[in-house]
Amino acid sequence: MMAAASTCIQDGSLLVNGKTLLTGVPFNVKVSPVESSGAFFFGATSSIPSSRHVFSLGVLQEFQFLCLFRHKIWWMIPRVGKLACEIPMETQMLLLEVKEKSALCDRDSLPLSTEKTFYVLLLPVLEGSFRATLQGARSNELQICVESGDANVQTTNVSEVVFMNSGDNPFKLIKDSIKILENHMGTFKHIDNKKVPGHLDWFGWCTWDAFYKDVNPQGIKEGLERFMEGGCPPRFLIIDDGWQETYNDFQKEGEPFVEGSQFASRLTDIRENGKFRGLKQDIPCYDLQEFTNFIKESYGLKFVYVWHALLGYWGGLHPSSETMRKYNPKIEYPIQSPGNTGNLRDIAMDSLEKFGVGVIDPQRIFDFYNDLHSYLASCGVDGVKVDVQTLLETLGFGHGGRVALTGRYQEALEESIARNFGANNLICCMNHNSDSFYSSKRSAVARVSEDFMPRDPTSQTLHIASVAFNSLLMGEIVVPDWDMFQSKHFTAKFHGAARALSGSTVYVSDEPDHHDFELLKKLVLPDGSILRARCFGRPTRDCLFIDPVMDGKKSQGLLSGFGERELLQLIY
Repeated sequence: MMAAASTCIQDGSLLVNGKTLLTGVPFNVKVSPVESSGAFFFGATSSIPSSRHVFSLGVLQEFQFLCLFRHKIWWMIPRVGKLACEIPMETQMLLLEVKEKSALCDRDSLPLSTEKTFYVLLLPVLEGSFRATLQGARSNELQICVESGDANVQTTNVSEVVFMNSGDNPFKLIKDSIKILENHMGTFKHIDNKKVPGHLDWFGWCTWDAFYKDVNPQGIKEGLERFMEGGCPPRFLIIDDGWQETYNDFQKEGEPFVEGSQFASRLTDIRENGKFRGLKQDIPCYDLQEFTNFIKESYGLKFVYVWHALLGYWGGLHPSSETMRKYNPKIEYPIQSPGNTGNLRDIAMDSLEKFGVGVIDPQRIFDFYNDLHSYLASCGVDGVKVDVQTLLETLGFGHGGRVALTGRYQEALEESIARNFGANNLICCMNHNSDSFYSSKRSAVARVSEDFMPRDPTSQTLHIASVAFNSLLMGEIVVPDWDMFQSKHFTAKFHGAARALSGSTVYVSDEPDHHDFELLKKLVLPDGSILRARCFGRPTRDCLFIDPVMDGKKSQGLLSGFGERELLQLIY
C-alpha cells in the first residue's frame, strides 16, 4: 500500500526509500499520506473501545536513533541507541539515521563502496481527544501509546497519531515537518509565525536561586544595586515563586515537617503577599505597584515579570478563599499516565496525587487569568513566567480528557496575555508534553530543560545536553529558553559559553554580592543588552547520535563529558 512516492508497506514490511524500516507490521496498522507532501501518518484500529491503547507498529530494524522523551512528567531529555527496546516510554520525537550502501567506480573501473545517509523522523501527535507517544518493547517492536486521560473518552480507531517524514538534512527535516503539521493540524503555530517578546534581547536576573521562596523587596533592591555597581545592569527581572498569597492545609506552623506538603500550598488571593505590602526600610513603597515603579525608575529595568503556576499555584486555588470562590475551584486528585510512572517519578507530582489540586472551573479559567494579569499589569508588571503546566494532563478525568483540558487552558492563557500585556510577554515552563506543544498558537518562549540546579554538580552536563537536543524539536515551536545560571559557580564558564551560542536570552540567578563580572561582561554589553544569536543552538550533525553525558569517551572531569566536539561546535 503506497503512502507516498518513497514509502510503502509491502509483504508486512514498511519500506522508506527502498530501505526496510519495520518488519511484521500488523494488519490493524494503516498509513495515509499527508496532502501535498512526502510525509504520512500511522493509524491503528482495535476491536475494543478504550481510553488507552498500545499498538505495535512492527519490529524496528537496527538504526542509530535519537529520541526525546520525558524522563519526568515535566521535562524531556535525549537518549541515543540502536535497538527499539532502548526507546523509553513517553518518547515524543524519534529520529533514525538510515545508511544505504552503493557501489561506484573509480578511474580504473574498480568498485568503491560508499554510504548514502538519510533520516527518518517520527513525531507522535494529537488526534481529536487523544495524544500519542512512542515506546519500545523487549522484542524490539516499536509501539504507539494512545491515551485520552479520561476513562469516559474512548475510541477503537485512530488514523493520524504518528507523523512520519524523511530527508537527507535532519535539521531541515524537522523544520519542514513541523511546518507541515502546523498547516495540517491547525492547533499550533511554528515559531516563524509568532510574535517574539522583547525581553529576549536583554540581560536578566531571576530571583529563584538567589532567594528561593524568601524573595523580598529588600533583597531585590540590594541585588539590582550590586549589578549596577559591577557594570552589568539587568534590564529584565523575574520575581519568581514567593510573592503570592498562599495557604497550606497540610503543614501547620510548629508541627513536624510533612514530606511533600510544600507542594500542596494553594493560592488564596491574586494580590501580592505581606512581604510586598507596607513601608519597608530604604524602600518608599507600600505595594507591588509602587515597588515595580520604584525599581524600574531606579535601576532602568525594561521588563518586570512575575511567576505563577498554570493553575495559580502548585496546589491550585484554595476553595475556601473568598477571593477564589468566584472561579469555582474544586479539589481533584491527579491520575498519572503509566508512561509517567514508568520512567522517573517526581516528588512534586506524587505529592499532588496525595494532597489534591484546587482545579479552576474550565468555564472560569479565562476570568481567573484575566483578573490576575490585569491586576499585575496595573502594578506595572510586563509579563509572566507560567510554571507547572503539564500538571493539567493528570486532571483530564471528567473534563473531556487531557488534550481538551490543555487546549482550553492554553487558549485562555494566551488570550489573557494578549489582552493585558500586549507584547506576548510569556515564558512557559514545565510544559514538556506534546499536549502543550501542539496547542501553542501564540506562546513564543519556553524553557527547554529542567532547572539549572547550583547545588547538584552531577546535573550540569545533562542540563546543557538537554537544552541543546530538546531545541531540535522545541525550537521549531518556541524560542528555547536555556534557563538562568549563576556567574560565580564552578560551572559558570561552561554555562556562559553555552548561553552565548544558544539563541536564548542570557539571565542569571546570582545571590547579591556573589558575581563574576569579568565573565558577565563577555556576555552583556554596557547598556544591558546582549548579542543574541539569531537562530537557536543545536548539536552538529556528527553529534546527533552520540551521548555527550554518558558515552564515557571523556572522563577527565565533569565538564569534559560535553566538550569541544559536542558543545563548542553548536550550529545554527
